[in-house]
Amino acid sequence: MTKTGKGYKGIGMEGPIARWYAAGNGKSMDRWNEQAAAVRERAAKGSEILEVAPGPGHLSIALARTGDYTVTGLDVSETFVQIARAKAAEAGVAVDFRLGNASSVPFEDESFDFIVCCAAFKNFSDPLGALREMHRVLRPGGGALIVDLRRDVTKEAVEEDVARMGIGGLSKVFTKFALRSFLPRRAYTKSDFEGFIAQTSFRTYDIRLSPLALNVDLRK
Repeated sequence: MTKTGKGYKGIGMEGPIARWYAAGNGKSMDRWNEQAAAVRERAAKGSEILEVAPGPGHLSIALARTGDYTVTGLDVSETFVQIARAKAAEAGVAVDFRLGNASSVPFEDESFDFIVCCAAFKNFSDPLGALREMHRVLRPGGGALIVDLRRDVTKEAVEEDVARMGIGGLSKVFTKFALRSFLPRRAYTKSDFEGFIAQTSFRTYDIRLSPLALNVDLRK
C-alpha cells in the first residue's frame, strides 16, 4: 500500500471521526451537484479527472454518474478511501479511489486533463507542494479548480452554509464552531493564493470570492 506520510494539518480524518464526517457530509447533495456542474463547465467530455482529497467521494461519484469522464480520487485517509470505494460500488459507478498525499501524488507526469479540489486545500501541510504536483500531473492546456473556505469568512456566510447542510444536534453545533474558529485560521486569502501560484508554473489563473469561499481557476 502507498505510504502517505502526514500530509495534513491537525487531527487526521480516520476511523470514527471520518465516518461521522461522511455521515453528515452526505445529507445534502446540493453542494456536490453544484460543484459537479462547475467542473462540467470547465472539463470537456472525455476528460480524465483527478479529485484531490475527495473525502467520502460524493463529488467524484457525481462526476462519474454523468458518464462523460474517467474519474480518479486521491485521499490521504485510509478510512475515506474505503468509504468512497463502497459508495461508488453502491452507486454502480467506476471511480478509482486511491490512497496518497497531495504533495507527492502517485501518478506519472501529464496524466490528467482536469483536477478539482474542494474544501480541503487549507488542510494540506504542504500547499505549495500540492500545487506543484497538480501542475506536474496535468496535461498541457489542462485546468484545475480549487474551492475552499476563505480566511475572512463572515458569521452570516457560515450560518447560511450550515443551514444548507441539513444537519442538526451536536453535528450542527460542532460544524458551526469549526467553520468559525480553527478552520478559518488554516484557510488562505486571495493574496496568499497569489503568492503560492507565483511559485508554480501555471500559465494563467483567476481567483473569485464568494461570501464563504475562494474559487481558484488554474490553467497549465
